[in-house]
Amino acid sequence: MKALAIDLGGTHARCAMVEDQAILRAKTLEADGTGTLAGLLPRVADAFRELLREAGWQPNDFAGLAFSSCGLVDSSAGRFLSAKEKWTDAEQADVPAWCRREFSLPMKLENDARMALLGEWYAGSGRGFDSIVMMTLGTGIGGAAMIEGKLLRGKHFQAGNLGGHQTVQLGGRKCMCGNIGCAEAEAAGWSLPLVAREWPGFAESALAREPRVDFEALFRLAQAGDSVAGEIRDRCLHVWAAAAVGLVHAFDPEVVIVGGGIMKSSGAILPFLRDYVRSHTWTPWGRVEVRAAALGNDAALLGAIPLLSA
Repeated sequence: MKALAIDLGGTHARCAMVEDQAILRAKTLEADGTGTLAGLLPRVADAFRELLREAGWQPNDFAGLAFSSCGLVDSSAGRFLSAKEKWTDAEQADVPAWCRREFSLPMKLENDARMALLGEWYAGSGRGFDSIVMMTLGTGIGGAAMIEGKLLRGKHFQAGNLGGHQTVQLGGRKCMCGNIGCAEAEAAGWSLPLVAREWPGFAESALAREPRVDFEALFRLAQAGDSVAGEIRDRCLHVWAAAAVGLVHAFDPEVVIVGGGIMKSSGAILPFLRDYVRSHTWTPWGRVEVRAAALGNDAALLGAIPLLSA
């Protein structure tokens, strides 16, 4: 089975041709600065036509188009519910009509975290499991859940997606979602510089001299012995581990898959998460596995095949 797939982020669109568990060809587009889908979709269509021309295929050689996007989406109707201001016209966009007009293909729209989970279940770290939770650590903290082989979506299509918005710190930082003390507000890419600047001793630390306070710098300096970086790193590890325990207790998975850009430091993160989840979860049936995502940025694209097959 072959599929066209697009993974739409806040600043990019990755277009690909996928067959079974392989990405045949791919092309990445940067956002054009308009912040609108109306401005981006014609470029996406041109990118797919270029990929098709290079491969010598026609749209009707493909089963459909799988559209993965940040934000909340109504997967049954193929429409955006909220793109968190990343695409200002997303809620008015008729993406299925665009797909029919450009390619005469059926289309399915899904949240990017759920698509990444589908990809890992189909071709990555989730193979062999049917009850999975995925936690994505990056600029924010994303999530998705699968129970007995079915994606969890919920009545309003939010179920499983807001794992990063569990409260982990009473009286903590105000989150962009409106809650107080969310995991994302305490230990995500966007909140890390805010947390660091308020940390005792930050101004005198090596971390303060970095051009960017991000997780790459944090883990590197913690490894080098900077005490402030080490303290903040350890606090982030505890936040992520507490969030993972909450996901285990909420969704009863066999395995927790952890992905996202922060997992470049998986050697420091995974052992801590495994030990913490083992020590702090109530799972009398056995032990929940904690695994690193295997597919990286390809996960959502490889989720196209199981999405269109469902």
